[in-house]
Amino acid sequence: MRGPSQVQFWFIALVIGIAAGGAALGFRMAIEALQSALYGVEDTHRLHSYAETLAWYWILLMPVLGGLIVGLIMHRFTDDGRVRSVADVIEGAALNEGRVEHKAGLASAMASLITLSSGGSTGREGPVVHLAAIMSSWVSERIKANGITGRDLLGCAVAGAVAASFNAPIAGALFALEVVLRHFAVHAFAPITVAAVSGTIINRLQYGGVTEFSLPDSGGLAFYLEIPSFLILGLFCGLLAVLLMKAIFWSEDLATGLVQRTGMPRWLRPALAGLGLGGLAIFYPHVIGVGYETTSAALTGSLLLHEAIVFCALKCVAVAITVAGRMGGGMFSPSLMVGALAGLAFGMVATLLVPSLAGEETLYALAGMGAVAGAVLGAPISTTLIVFELTGDWQTGLAVMLAVSMSTALASRLVDRSFFLTQLERRNKHLAAGPQSYLLSAFSAAVLMRGKDSPNAASREACLDLIGQGVMLSPEATLEEALPEFEKWGHAFIPVAVPGAAGGEPQLLGALFHVDALRAYSRALAMTAAEEHS
Repeated sequence: MRGPSQVQFWFIALVIGIAAGGAALGFRMAIEALQSALYGVEDTHRLHSYAETLAWYWILLMPVLGGLIVGLIMHRFTDDGRVRSVADVIEGAALNEGRVEHKAGLASAMASLITLSSGGSTGREGPVVHLAAIMSSWVSERIKANGITGRDLLGCAVAGAVAASFNAPIAGALFALEVVLRHFAVHAFAPITVAAVSGTIINRLQYGGVTEFSLPDSGGLAFYLEIPSFLILGLFCGLLAVLLMKAIFWSEDLATGLVQRTGMPRWLRPALAGLGLGGLAIFYPHVIGVGYETTSAALTGSLLLHEAIVFCALKCVAVAITVAGRMGGGMFSPSLMVGALAGLAFGMVATLLVPSLAGEETLYALAGMGAVAGAVLGAPISTTLIVFELTGDWQTGLAVMLAVSMSTALASRLVDRSFFLTQLERRNKHLAAGPQSYLLSAFSAAVLMRGKDSPNAASREACLDLIGQGVMLSPEATLEEALPEFEKWGHAFIPVAVPGAAGGEPQLLGALFHVDALRAYSRALAMTAAEEHS
């Protein structure tokens, strides 16, 4: 009620969309300029072709130096050395009223810029999404936006960044709603659409209205009996997406364990990852960078069967090394490349087995590209539209929709909905289960408790008696921890106390009442439902 009026808010959404689009455009141009300077290539879309002509030590050295600089940046500007990305934006939308970290976010953007410029095998969408979220967070703080307004502004920033990054306005708007806000409320749709369109215009002022990939003329589906093969392709790509995600998480755990066991400085971790990536790139330079050249080759059928299989496997390895090494970057572009290669290989096998019923191999590559990306992002709607807008081919919608829906349905059962939500689950942020789960972690005992001197406070004697029985909560305890304690002990309240030092007496702060906890939780659920259906 104290925030901007609707007209003012739409103007702010327009400005945020333009700013996010400018940030995405600037990030892309900075990558191209730095990549050209480091590798000496004029057309960065043909990076791996040019890298094949470079000396082996140069290909090895670039990711190592990039990783070393990234490690020093993250060590200096973050507490944990972790690069912020899309998962942190989703967390900010759900748990922090649409705000994200500023200092760590800017450091992460710089780290991702260096990673992608020096050969890191990730994408640029994750960094620009978080960079745009920093802008919307700054605006939200300036206008003192409440949770709903802050989340809407965050959605506008994400939509503008994604739309500008991929020249895909429809998908940019739906990505913000489907992946970040995770609802399709009408009140958010219009300003987010305004931001997505404005971000796209910023991109087209520089690059025009051309699509990212050019496809050969497609004859569409050869015959309706071919439809089951796209269902099978979707299941295959869903499993491949799960393997890619599991490989990344396994590599992260392995790298973290190695750092802890050896006592290695954390700033050295990205440099070691760069060493592994550079060693792989000496023999297969296709794995470095965003990978648009190899993706285009797959979509045009310019690869042999064994090349598609080998490049697909090695790209998965390279992505796992880059992400596990905390070098930075996003997951969308790598999943596009992996999906296109897997789809092409699948299509080649299908046309060999049943040549009379099979269509073009490139159609399978297109469907596979969307299927793997949709499963990784957990966003079947926006991914399908991104594939259409990246390629400009609207005639193959049936095949892409089938493959994406099947892959997403399968992968979401084997991980926590998506790569980003699984990342959050591994940090004990239970967003995948919905607001009924993650809202429990949004309230702490220190906030909801009745202090010792508050009206209707619990008696000191009763609190000390419960503490003596071992029944107490720390001030940092959330409702996720507190409600099971109420169920376990059956008390009307539980003391909140700071544990005493060296076995001393705990310091009583107050008590959390069961009715207060339930009231706060119920109110939060009602507000979330109202926001999602407004």
